[in-house]
Amino acid sequence: MKEKITYRDAGVDVDAGNRAVELMKSHVRSTYRKGVLGDIGGFGGFFELDLKNYTHPVLVSGADGVGTKLKIAFMMDKHDTVGIDCVAMCVNDIAVHGAEPLFFLDYIATGRIVPEKIEEIVKGVAKGCKMANCALVGGETAEMPGFYEESEYDLAGFAVGIVDKDKIVDGSKIKEGDVVIGLSSSGLHSNGYSLARKIFFEIGKLSVESYVEEFGKTLGEELLTPTCIYVGAVKKLLSLRIHGMAHITGGGFFENLPRILPQGLEFRIYEGSWDIPPVFSMLQRMGNVDDREMYRTFNMGIGFAIVIPEEEADEALKLSKALGFKAWIIGKVVKGEGGVVFCRP
Repeated sequence: MKEKITYRDAGVDVDAGNRAVELMKSHVRSTYRKGVLGDIGGFGGFFELDLKNYTHPVLVSGADGVGTKLKIAFMMDKHDTVGIDCVAMCVNDIAVHGAEPLFFLDYIATGRIVPEKIEEIVKGVAKGCKMANCALVGGETAEMPGFYEESEYDLAGFAVGIVDKDKIVDGSKIKEGDVVIGLSSSGLHSNGYSLARKIFFEIGKLSVESYVEEFGKTLGEELLTPTCIYVGAVKKLLSLRIHGMAHITGGGFFENLPRILPQGLEFRIYEGSWDIPPVFSMLQRMGNVDDREMYRTFNMGIGFAIVIPEEEADEALKLSKALGFKAWIIGKVVKGEGGVVFCRP
């Protein structure tokens, strides 16, 4: 008689998956805001739109992941902050258009479900959602033995927000003479980690436990610093005449800023006009990376850029600093052939 085989024998533990759901429930519920319908366990997440404050509502969506920053979480066996990164990468993208995030969904795929580890990941996602004032209404946890290593996972997210059609910020109002306000980043955020890992661990022979005097903490702690969430700052800054915004992520300055430029204009970015965090200087020095490569790979200390009329710049700086972000005038819009040109102020 043939031996009976189960799904668990193939590497998928349904009971562990169910236990992970039970452990994450309180974290998920802690994110609920007005509009959430139902509870955990349905096949879909429900969100009721309150349209009283909108004349022509438009939904704005975004999706992203954490990338190879997850490798640092694996190395440190610390999983409660990468969820913040996942939320930040999505909600910052939709905030660029003036949209208020409403709800979020996550996707976790792993070689083996360890319920306590999944709870830690989702705890971070929930914290990020609360920071962005959006509800975590659903998600998926997939156990995929043979596809992922047992101790590893991938994490992606999906955000949906809302904005009035006539209030969409898309860069079309940008004009010559506008200035660029840069809001500080917390470090690498969630981009450039493949290069950072090569420089720090292969070339520099450092480990996540290496204490770095310039950082005042271990390398691992620096590299796991969560991505800033700019949603609250953008909401306040929208009281001003914002002509364009950009989330400075993968592709750095050279790919993100040009996306919002009308034809016939270019950005002049002033070198030395803001404080560059030590992690970037160390990467450049240790890896012998040229300036252009640094600025097209990393955020270099600017996580979010706002294009605004020059006469509103002082108020934008004041508001940004009151909201906890260092902020600088980092550039100007001039006539040109498009793109970004670095120069001295």
